Amino acid sequence: MTALDDKINERFPGLVVRKDLVKAVKGNAIVPSYVLEFLLGQYCATNDESSIQSGIETVKEILRKHYVHRNEAGLIRSNIREKGRWKVIDKISVDLNTDKDAYEATFANLGIKKVIIDSDTVKAHPKLLVSGVWCIADVEYEHSEDKNVEPWIMGSIKPIQLSKFDYEAFLGARTGFTTDEWIDLLFQTVGFDPEMFGRRSKLLQLMRLIPFVERNYNLIELGPKGTGKSHIFSEFSPHGILISGGEVTVPKLFVNNSSGKIGLVGYWDVVAFDEFAGRQKRVDKALVDIMKNYMANKTFSRGVETLGAEASMVFVGNTKHNVPYMLKHTDLFEELPEKYYDSAFIDRLHTYVPGWEIDIIRGEMFASGYGFVVDYLAEILRHMRNDDYSNRYQPLFALSSDISTRDRDGVNKTFSGMMKLLFPADNATEAEVEEILHLAVEGRKRVKDQLLRIDSTYPEAEFSFTARDGRKVVVKTLEETEYPQHYHKRTPTHEEPVPDEGKERGDKPLSTAAKGPAETAGNPVGPREGHKVFTENQKGITFADLFWPWLEGATKIVITDPYIRMFHQVRNLMEFIEMIAVRKAPEDEVTVRLITSPDENYPEKQQANLASVESACTAAGIKFSWEFDGTNTIHARHILSDTGWKISLDRGLDIYQKFEMNDAFSLANRLQRFRQVKAFEVTYLRSGIRSE
Repeated sequence: MTALDDKINERFPGLVVRKDLVKAVKGNAIVPSYVLEFLLGQYCATNDESSIQSGIETVKEILRKHYVHRNEAGLIRSNIREKGRWKVIDKISVDLNTDKDAYEATFANLGIKKVIIDSDTVKAHPKLLVSGVWCIADVEYEHSEDKNVEPWIMGSIKPIQLSKFDYEAFLGARTGFTTDEWIDLLFQTVGFDPEMFGRRSKLLQLMRLIPFVERNYNLIELGPKGTGKSHIFSEFSPHGILISGGEVTVPKLFVNNSSGKIGLVGYWDVVAFDEFAGRQKRVDKALVDIMKNYMANKTFSRGVETLGAEASMVFVGNTKHNVPYMLKHTDLFEELPEKYYDSAFIDRLHTYVPGWEIDIIRGEMFASGYGFVVDYLAEILRHMRNDDYSNRYQPLFALSSDISTRDRDGVNKTFSGMMKLLFPADNATEAEVEEILHLAVEGRKRVKDQLLRIDSTYPEAEFSFTARDGRKVVVKTLEETEYPQHYHKRTPTHEEPVPDEGKERGDKPLSTAAKGPAETAGNPVGPREGHKVFTENQKGITFADLFWPWLEGATKIVITDPYIRMFHQVRNLMEFIEMIAVRKAPEDEVTVRLITSPDENYPEKQQANLASVESACTAAGIKFSWEFDGTNTIHARHILSDTGWKISLDRGLDIYQKFEMNDAFSLANRLQRFRQVKAFEVTYLRSGIRSE
């Protein structure tokens, strides 16, 4: 139990559950997480270990007795017949039999059909009519000599959804958390360990929740396989539906003109298309046209009648190429099906979540702490769909007049959704409002910048906003910062392609924000004083680029960093020394001195690791030594060399986010430029101080 877990249980008693319990009870049940957490919320919503263990056994017993596995359906049907009545957990869908003028239910796993269900139940739970709902139901068996009468009777039915909640209590409890704690609580709720991710990565993943809290919100996320893009839409909420394969018909999605039956958008808060990418996917052009109209106007037509709906649309899919390849040769929408690769469709997307910034999910990334029972949070988010937070930034910031109405709508809806998620009680500071607004502008800018490449008729616009003190913030996407030589192209078929700046020099592209008076490694001008700022999740950053131009020729280097304690921090130190060993002349000797602070918890391990570094250095002509600051008062982190340079580091050498260190076949493990960095800054000064 962490301090955060204690607070979560204190502020939300009975509404949270330990997230690793889902795996403990799931077994081989093919059932969404929200179904399991519905049960766990009834029996395990506590921090008392004995009650948790007792609750787990109860939930396992309920699943064992009542969850219907397809291969055991015959046994369950027999139990119903022998006992006359049996409770089952199954996915139930309902159709209207017009011949009998009656509603009939179908049980997906149990394999029974034409079970009569009363109209009041259907009216209370209309989603039963579309794609089905997970329910706990009592099924009865009563044999009849009449062959036209089915023996199955619905006794009672309870959809697995929270029946009520106290929204004011939710808002009150939120005020007891800091912003970082609240973000971590939400992050644990969706199933991930917040310690494994940086703040930007957390916010990007939480953007996936905006369609649940914002009406008619259109989101796309494209990126590599295995980053959990579809997880939230299939497992998180009973109010969303995930369509596998990304292929759907007009009648299923919008309306069946022959029967008048409304499609998915009329019943679900979120309709998500999985595996949406694929240039060769067969798509109905009529569907695309209706989709474009719905995404823009929230309406669709049924013959002569126009209908409205509130469902948000989500499109998730995999990319085949990395970001620089797409930027150089095509664009970031290159994997869309051909009929969706249409500027009018793309322009209706409110945000583009950069899936390539999100790590491939590994086992250690899953949460073991406490989070909301997801059904509880799903109901809270649904309740907040009635609110509009889109104007909450306006007393503090003004969007650029360059931003068009459609762009502004995208920014406002993303901002509104993130504010509802993070600050439902409207208690954000000015800095926090700016952070959310920046993220919202960036998400829409990513869409618009790609439109400029696809359709030359779109005008360029500066995506920026101005603070009330006159400070102007120009927003750039991270890929624009990383690959400026490829990013700014009007169309991929331009007759005069943009040259690859620095290609002949062999430079690695660094952040344009990072390029200041001190340029990248390899600059013929040489190292100069300056300041570099790096964005969280940025890649392509190596110690060689950051340090070597300012250390080349040094014979004495002093590193002052109080946080060379844990294994990964000592490993960073070793990689710094490896950089020197690879780049200095073999006949040269370099002295490296470390000034750090002792590890109060594991001093022996720290000293053993540093001794290993010292031993390894001798073969490379590097004399490494270290000393502990006895006063334990050093805080500033910097590097001094006898070339006269001082390099100030706000994070020291610990600039990289967590990655899989034990995977010998991981490029991030072997090469720094494939790792994501934390947000950090570096300053280069001619201090006049010599390391001796």
